[in-house]
Amino acid sequence: MQFPRGFGPSIARQNLRDVLRAGAGALFGFALLALAFAGAPDLRTGLFLIAPFGASAVLVFAAPNSPLAQPWSVVVGNTVAALVGVAACFLIDDTALRVALAVSLAIAAMLAFRALHPPGGAVAMTAALAPDLIHEIGFRFVLTPVAAGSAALVLAGLAWARATGRHYPLRQMEVTEPPPTARVGLSEGELNAILQSYRQSLNLGAADLARLIGAAEMQVASHHSGAMTAGDIMSRDLVTVDPDTPIGEVAELFRRHGFTSIPVVQQGDKFLGVIFQIHLIRRAREDALRLDRGFGAAMARLTGRREHPVRAGDIMGTAMPRALRTTPVAALLPMMAEGHCDAVPVLDRGRIIGIVTRTDMIAALARRSLSG
Repeated sequence: MQFPRGFGPSIARQNLRDVLRAGAGALFGFALLALAFAGAPDLRTGLFLIAPFGASAVLVFAAPNSPLAQPWSVVVGNTVAALVGVAACFLIDDTALRVALAVSLAIAAMLAFRALHPPGGAVAMTAALAPDLIHEIGFRFVLTPVAAGSAALVLAGLAWARATGRHYPLRQMEVTEPPPTARVGLSEGELNAILQSYRQSLNLGAADLARLIGAAEMQVASHHSGAMTAGDIMSRDLVTVDPDTPIGEVAELFRRHGFTSIPVVQQGDKFLGVIFQIHLIRRAREDALRLDRGFGAAMARLTGRREHPVRAGDIMGTAMPRALRTTPVAALLPMMAEGHCDAVPVLDRGRIIGIVTRTDMIAALARRSLSG
């Protein structure tokens, strides 16, 4: 029956890793919050632990993709709500009326500032229910603990996302060229119009909608790959280097063969990692900044003859997708879709037997479409 089902869970089942990441993130956030306020002058014990911060932590660490969890919403939303709550304490004596107006006006103010953050309603209510405290500390409540505590939670969220491989914040459309899955032929305005027409603008952002449409298009494209596997399309005639190969020799291999990636192996073709051209560029850029010299000079120094040359094992990438001979091409498409992975090594018991590049993928799909 439809009626009972409406009361069941509407959130997809979460894997254990995400559950632990969210819980540990909140622990990290409140530890940072306690540290930030450890030496705060004339603050009552525990004042920095106002209840709404718990709700903010749920959004920042468990739903970091939500528009309601982004830094502007957290910091500005809570701060504006605190301003409303404190003002209500100075203007209204009746408790029920003060709480009702504080919460309702806080919601309106957050919407006006495009900073809707549900815990902000609780921030306004917290202030409205503590008139004695508010009269004692005044508008300082807005700055400390509310604004400072909200900022500390956001900083903790940024650090935790970086440490655990997530992206936060996520809300703004890129000004530069978007990734392939976001190039859906719709402008940011059109995407926002779709969200508004379905009343989803508070649940999804334009960037998320673009990613969803792009992912759906990518899934459709994968259907056209049929039963092809990595073993069917991989490049088998590999040029590899060992981890002790000087970077100058690696650069020469890139130039000679026109490759964008070169696998790094040990004896017996044991796979260790891959060097992409971008690794050389990043290392040269780091050297240019560190040594205060031009990029060209830094690249020449990196790839030239040196007493202690940088070697392949020093800059190779190891955290990348890997495939088996039997991995479907449909599974490889998402790995390369966002531009973070130019090639996927194909392994057999730890030995590299081939590599699938974007060129291999495009050629295979083109052959498939022509034959179909």
